[in-house]
Amino acid sequence: MSHPWFIVTDKLREDNRQQKGAAMDFTPYTLLTDIGWISILLIIGNVLRNRLVVLQKLLLPAPITAGLLGLLLGQEVLGVITWSDQVGTYTTLLIAVVFASMAYSMELGGSVATGARNMWGYSTAMFMGQWGLFILLGIYLFAPVFGTEPWFGMMLPVGFVGGFGTAAAVGSALEEIGIAEASSLGFTSATVGTLVAIVGGVIMANIGIKRGKASQLAGDLPEDLRTGYIVNEAERPSIGRATTNPSSIEPLALHAGFIVFTVLIAYIVNGAIKGQWPNVSIPLFAMSFVIGLIGRLLLKLAGRPNYLDGDTINSVSGAATDYMIAFGIASIVPAALAGYWQALVVIFVLGTVFCVVWMLWAGPTFFGENWLERGLFGWGWATAAVATGIALLKMVDPKLKSGTLNEYGVAYVGFAPFEIGMTILAPIAVIAGFTTGLGWVAFLIAVGVVVMAFVLKWVPVRRESSPSRL
Repeated sequence: MSHPWFIVTDKLREDNRQQKGAAMDFTPYTLLTDIGWISILLIIGNVLRNRLVVLQKLLLPAPITAGLLGLLLGQEVLGVITWSDQVGTYTTLLIAVVFASMAYSMELGGSVATGARNMWGYSTAMFMGQWGLFILLGIYLFAPVFGTEPWFGMMLPVGFVGGFGTAAAVGSALEEIGIAEASSLGFTSATVGTLVAIVGGVIMANIGIKRGKASQLAGDLPEDLRTGYIVNEAERPSIGRATTNPSSIEPLALHAGFIVFTVLIAYIVNGAIKGQWPNVSIPLFAMSFVIGLIGRLLLKLAGRPNYLDGDTINSVSGAATDYMIAFGIASIVPAALAGYWQALVVIFVLGTVFCVVWMLWAGPTFFGENWLERGLFGWGWATAAVATGIALLKMVDPKLKSGTLNEYGVAYVGFAPFEIGMTILAPIAVIAGFTTGLGWVAFLIAVGVVVMAFVLKWVPVRRESSPSRL
């Protein structure tokens, strides 16, 4: 049975397409117009971050500012900019680029070191707990009380602990099966999560500093992190190393070509699978990740494991991520959110409460006296992204001497399968009607990790007398 909100959203989009008429058929120049507008908005977002103190205090990334400006100036609100009816599709391709890049650049192998096991336990329990708890709340609370669909609860972790990348991945996959508002809900959740992360993180960091809880303490962020601009040219880092001589091929073209070709192969494979089994739907980003791993293996078998430079791949991925965030927010359909506003307010409040309680309880429990740096980092990516967590961490540990990132880097080897797995499995579970099962499995894994931490005595024996207080 079709949900009435689906009908409203589809009707609005169809009306927009009809109003644009045949003259607005998608062409390469339409793509140029969309990219051109979002590019200037990204530049404006960066300039505003450099000039406005309020944006510096909020550490608001330029892509979010660009996306909000794009939404405000777009035809859904003021009508200054006319986005094409394909603008929401760009996120599907861009997140596929991000996942293909991840396959070529991520570190493989190794094991979780003893010193990072608590970070692994903290991260895994928080991540799976947020997914499991809110999927179940969506089924047992929001569906009966607000009349939402069973998948609604996962929109909180999709945007909070998942961030814009997961919002694009899961949203685009759900849109393919007719859930038209999935991307709008996901990007709204990610935007709110980012604001919660920054505002809440700044408040908690300042309280911790004033009360002497920051072991590495400083308090003031480096100017380049605050303004977003590196003034000293000597301090500007390289965005990658060349692996080929430009006389043969420009290194950036080689790296971008590998990634785009990987996405193309993934698209072709998906088309072949769909042609053979019409009822099977594999998200493009998931297939891009798999094809990327195969491509990486082929390079290794060919004796060229370092043919691609990891930093350059990450730069391409980072650029795709910035455009994805901006396009994703700009393509939000306000009408798609109208019928959900009450449920959204409640779920965002509950999500914030969960993250606060987790940081104040699990931080001291897993990390003992040195919990503030690790807890604040965890808060940042539990509500937004790892990058946000690092920015908040630098407020209390500007030189990164607490060892938080080293622990997280090692722990991520064991945590990555959960993060990547949930992003891939979430839309598949909705398609297969296994949403409730996924919620219970995720929740029980979270509980199991916490219990294991106590049974194996991972938690510090000595803790602060009042660990839950900043």
